[in-house]
Amino acid sequence: MDLGAYRPVLANRDTRTALLLGFLIRVPMWAGGVILTLHVVSTLGRSYGAAGLVTAASTVAVAVSGPWRGRLLDRIGLRRTVGPSLVVQVVCWSIAPWVGYAPLIGFAALAGLFVVPTFSILRQVIIRSVPSEQRRTALSLDSSATELSFMAGPAIGVWLATSWDTAWALLVCELTSVAAGFVLWVVNPRLTSDPGEGDSNGESAGDPVAGDEHGEAARAEAIAAPAVPGDAAPSRAIRGFITVPVAAVYLAAACSTLVLSGTDVSIVAALRSFEATGSIGWVLALWGAGSLVGGIVYGAWHRSFSVFWLLGGLAATTAPVALAVGVPSFAVLVTVSGFLCAPTITATVEQLSRHVPERFRGEMMGWHGSAMTAGSAVGAPVAGFAIDQGGWQWGFIVVSALGVLVAAAGLVGSRTSRRATARAAATDSEHGVAAASMEH
Repeated sequence: MDLGAYRPVLANRDTRTALLLGFLIRVPMWAGGVILTLHVVSTLGRSYGAAGLVTAASTVAVAVSGPWRGRLLDRIGLRRTVGPSLVVQVVCWSIAPWVGYAPLIGFAALAGLFVVPTFSILRQVIIRSVPSEQRRTALSLDSSATELSFMAGPAIGVWLATSWDTAWALLVCELTSVAAGFVLWVVNPRLTSDPGEGDSNGESAGDPVAGDEHGEAARAEAIAAPAVPGDAAPSRAIRGFITVPVAAVYLAAACSTLVLSGTDVSIVAALRSFEATGSIGWVLALWGAGSLVGGIVYGAWHRSFSVFWLLGGLAATTAPVALAVGVPSFAVLVTVSGFLCAPTITATVEQLSRHVPERFRGEMMGWHGSAMTAGSAVGAPVAGFAIDQGGWQWGFIVVSALGVLVAAAGLVGSRTSRRATARAAATDSEHGVAAASMEH
C-alpha cells in the first residue's frame, strides 16, 4: 500500500475541482432526501409509508433518467444537458414545499427525471483527467468523498428540519443543490479527451465537448488500458457498448447496492431490537467511516481486484453482523462490514471505463446509476421481508447470501469467458498459420 499514490492525483487541478464540486453537490442532495421524508411525515401529517412513496417516485424517475441524461452528455455536452435541468429543478422545488401530498409526488418525480447527472459528470471528469494507472486511486478518492458527504448530509438535513419549518428547510436545501449544479454548469469541466487523440479503447472520442489539455494522459491511457474482449465487438453489443462483460459489471453494481440497502434497513431493525434507537445515527456514521477507510486503502493499493471478488468480500463480511449480541459488538461488526463498500463501487466504475469506448461514457455512467438504483430498490424490501419473517439477523444473512451467489456466478462466468476467448484466439492463430502455409 502506497499512500503517496494520492499525491499526483491530488496535484491534478481537474481532479481536485471534481472532488470538491462532488462534495458540495452531494451534501445537500443527501440532506434533501431526509428533509423530504420529515416534511411528508411532520408537516403533511402522513405516514412513513406515504413518505416512502414520494421517495420511491423520485428514485424511479432518477433511474429512468440516468441513461437518457447520460446519452445527452455524450451527444450535446455538459452545458446543453445541465442547463434545462437547472430550470426544471428551480421550478419544481420552488413550488413543491408548499403543495399537498399528491402534487408533491408529481413534482418529486418530475425533478427526478430532470436531475442533474452529477455522479456521471464528475466521474467522467475524473476518468478523463488522470492516466489509466491512476484511475483506481482517483475513483477511490471520489468514493471516499461520497462517504464523507453521506455522513454529513443526513445530519445537516435533520438539523435543518428540526430547527426550521420543513417547507423552508426543503426549499433552502434543494435550491442549494441547484446552486451547486449551476457552479458545475459555469465551470463546465471537459468530459472527454481530444477527438484526435482517441479514448481508452483506442477509438476516437467523437464527443461534441471540446478536448482537454491532458493529451499525454489520454495517450498513456490508450496504450495502458486493456483491449476490449471479443464480446465487445460492435456486432455483438447492445446500444454499441453493452456486451456480456459490461452487463456482468452492471449486475455486480446492482447487487452491491442490494447488499448495502438491505444492510441499512437491517441496522435500523437491529438497533430497535436492542432498544437503542438513539444510536442509529452514530452507528450508520461508523458504517460510513469503515467504507471511507476501505476506499482510501483500496486507492493506495498496488493493484486492482475483480469486482466480483470485492462483491463477494462485501457480502461475506455482512453476514457476521447477525452474530452481534449488543450495541458494542454490533457497532464493531457493522464498521468491518463497511470496509469493502467504497472499493466495490469504485471497481464497478473502473472496470466499466476500461470496457466501454469513451464516446459512450456518459450513457455508460447513466446505466451504472440506474443499476445501482435498481439494486437499492430491491435490497430494502428483500431485507424487510426477511426481518419480518425471522428477525433482524435474517436481514443481514439474506442479502449476504444473495451477494455471495452473484459474486460466485460472476467469477465462474468470467473464468469461462476468458477460456473461451483464449481458445478462439488460438483457433484464429492456427487458421492464420494454415492460410499462410497454403499461400506458400
